[in-house]
Amino acid sequence: MRTTVHDVADAAGVSVSTVSRALTGGSVSPATRATVMAAAERLGYRPNRTARGLITGRTGNYGLIVPDLRNPFFADIAKGVSARARAVDCGVFITDTDEDVAAELEALATLGRNTDGVLLCSPRATDAELLEAADPDTTVLVHRQAPGMLSIAADIAAGTRQAMDHLRALGHRQIAFLAGPDDSWAGRERLAALADYEILRFGSVAPTFEGGVLAGDLVLASPATAVLAYNDLVAMGLLHRLAARGVSVPDQMSVVGYDDISLAAMSHPPLTTVAVPKGRAGAAALELLLRRAGKTLATVRDREVTLPTGLVVRSSSGVAPT
Repeated sequence: MRTTVHDVADAAGVSVSTVSRALTGGSVSPATRATVMAAAERLGYRPNRTARGLITGRTGNYGLIVPDLRNPFFADIAKGVSARARAVDCGVFITDTDEDVAAELEALATLGRNTDGVLLCSPRATDAELLEAADPDTTVLVHRQAPGMLSIAADIAAGTRQAMDHLRALGHRQIAFLAGPDDSWAGRERLAALADYEILRFGSVAPTFEGGVLAGDLVLASPATAVLAYNDLVAMGLLHRLAARGVSVPDQMSVVGYDDISLAAMSHPPLTTVAVPKGRAGAAALELLLRRAGKTLATVRDREVTLPTGLVVRSSSGVAPT
């Protein structure tokens, strides 16, 4: 039978109201709080989230909005959020917007009203739309930055430069870049990092396997000997099309992806890619909300967190053909 607050009160020798105050940060003595916590731990008591919300004014639930759960990149972020939520006894509601800005803003409004905070992953909305729709105190952007908002993002520029320097070190001089959606913040960051390199730009390319397949013939009609793709799904679609055209990778064409999703190591050949800390970003984003609720954020550095990226070299990149 489920342990109740009355059981904890009896075991601790205090009233039910004292148990409630002790478990929700209310006014009780340190000794009483310790006695109540010990009794709750001994009995395996877990407070009812709804009842706790009536007392604290907080639901214990958070929202996660992603543009496409079919992309393993966002699934890995969701796993990171969920793991951290379990550790602190929080619930997570996940919404997929299918890359649609209107659906994104609607989900932001709905979850903002019904949760303690929202994690908004790689949103397609403009900065102005986000600042108008989101509560900056209870919204964290994941892999996106916008003025005045909490954010967790990867060092996209550094990863892009590592990928390009790797290809150039292999002797490639005609390097194609398959650019992602025009409204992608990450895509714009990549392009900014590529300003110092000579590239052949193709796109915008849909950020999917199919997008990579469609880009394959364009790449082969160009003088490119290497390709940096917007993400791993695009890169794997490109590998598929190159194989269908009889092009050997990496002997005739090198391919580098971005994100290091789990499928990248399973492609043929295994994909060289820029690793982005996906699960870590999800956990850190929720932690940022929890810290914000505790009023512990003090500086801009606390509010805008940048995580490192790194190149993972596999078999899809090789020396430029002579």
